[in-house]
Amino acid sequence: MKNVKHIFFDLDHTLWDFEKNSSLTFKFLIKKYDLNVSLKHFLKIYMPINFSLWDLYRDEKITKQYLRYNRLKMTFEKLSIEVSDIIIDKISEDYIKHLPDNNFLLNNAVTILDYLYPKYKLHIITNGFHKVQHSKIINSGLDKYFDCIIDSESVGVKKPHSKIFQNAYKESNASSLKDCLMIGDNYEADILGALNNGFEAIHLNSNNQPLHNSCIVINDLIELKEIL
Repeated sequence: MKNVKHIFFDLDHTLWDFEKNSSLTFKFLIKKYDLNVSLKHFLKIYMPINFSLWDLYRDEKITKQYLRYNRLKMTFEKLSIEVSDIIIDKISEDYIKHLPDNNFLLNNAVTILDYLYPKYKLHIITNGFHKVQHSKIINSGLDKYFDCIIDSESVGVKKPHSKIFQNAYKESNASSLKDCLMIGDNYEADILGALNNGFEAIHLNSNNQPLHNSCIVINDLIELKEIL
């Protein structure tokens, strides 16, 4: 890692605590729309549906509109809760609107960014919607750390597509691919995407994903102090 000069972070699940912030948003929405379900039960059904649809969206098999509507529609159907299409659309819009209002970060995110910021050029590569991701970054105070913020909606493809990594490399003004390191939680999108495009990679395996030896694996961001 001696050659690394530019570090590219994933956002959700790597720096920004998506699970906690999303849960708080749905807690607010369940109360606002008087939905007859506990937050715990709702999330138990919603989360696997959302993950499966995001995989399809990442692979360009469904649209953004399909994702936003059907992750809620499918959840309510499985919960046997009758919610009109109009209300589902309103909840979907409210979720996107209010998600960046909650800004919990992962453990040691600020500590490690404070440590890395004087030593490296820091950037973000995120699969997500431009407005939402940038609101998260600004509202959580992360914007002061990063030179370039590359989101998949603006580029037109999602990690692990080569185009988003090539775009990030160009935007960063790095002099060589050997200078570039990707840190993220998703093995396919972040790690394989980075390695297949000439970046170094560190896998933040905070969710007990299967073991591998494709790159350095850490379980907490604070471990970066021992590596970088």
